[in-house]
Amino acid sequence: MALTLVKWTPASVTVGRMRAVTIQTFGNPDGITVVDVPDIAAAPGQLLIQTEAIGVGGVDAVIRRGTLGSNFPTGMIPGSEIAGRVVGVGDGVDGTWLGRRAWAFTGTSGGYAELAVAALDDVTALPDDLSATDAVTLGSAGPVAQFALEHARFTAGESVLVRGASGSIGILAVQLAALGGASEIGVTTSSPERGERLRELGATVILDRSGNTDRDRDTDRDTDTDRDFDIVIDVVGGDEVPRFVDRLAPNGRYVSVGVVGGYPPADFGMSLMRSFQRSLSFATFSLNTVPVLERNRVRALQFAAAARGELTAVVHGVLPLADAADAHRRMDAGEVFGRFVLLP
Repeated sequence: MALTLVKWTPASVTVGRMRAVTIQTFGNPDGITVVDVPDIAAAPGQLLIQTEAIGVGGVDAVIRRGTLGSNFPTGMIPGSEIAGRVVGVGDGVDGTWLGRRAWAFTGTSGGYAELAVAALDDVTALPDDLSATDAVTLGSAGPVAQFALEHARFTAGESVLVRGASGSIGILAVQLAALGGASEIGVTTSSPERGERLRELGATVILDRSGNTDRDRDTDRDTDTDRDFDIVIDVVGGDEVPRFVDRLAPNGRYVSVGVVGGYPPADFGMSLMRSFQRSLSFATFSLNTVPVLERNRVRALQFAAAARGELTAVVHGVLPLADAADAHRRMDAGEVFGRFVLLP
């Protein structure tokens, strides 16, 4: 069967070419540049999407820094999360997708561009009342937060600590824990001001990045820096993982969903062994282990909840595609609360 391809070509797009961000040098954000590259087409089983919004995620930054090794080629287009309108379908994809608004996961690359392709299994239709900007803020982070809490066997009445709560995954974990009936929700964040914003989203205990309470600002609130939690959801990783393992209550569960702060120390497991009689557990979680149909079902439910105002997408800022390097600089500087979104 021949490939079916229908493309819209607004004035800003040159036929046969598109603008994309590429990584010319791994390391600091200066290695990111915008170039013209050939248009792409949908292969069998894929959809071609004209992007309206592009999420800038922590994984993008980790790849750009070179933290994940040398498996990524120079000149690659970063980005994994987009939203826009379907303008082409490959063999095996129902033609009724054409013209529909959709969110898509493009893998570990390909998102920072005017056009992107994604496998049908990685595409979710958008409700009419949900913006593309909100979709790329929720689309990956929401399911990660939801399934991480399930991985931790979270139940109503338990206490949860979200480490790295100012990012999109952390913000969704706070909201979902609150909706799920958590008895207390602790968060680590870089400033009291961000703590107050997280309190508005459901947090009840505000800690600094090292897990300490700002007693000077919180004298009339619960300021128990030594508080234990039934569950820790950790987006950060890094050298302080053992400190937060020690914050687990008896039978507590620690779930690592990211390492934006680097890998934990090689001997971090000694924190568990030293607390052997408290029956603590540590787990990693990746959305890759969730069946596709289930993750898509949850994502669609979360999109609908956001459209009804029951979940909040926190967008730090919106920048043009050409300013992708600036978004990465501000991420590296720890300035971002929520998510940056790029507009092509």
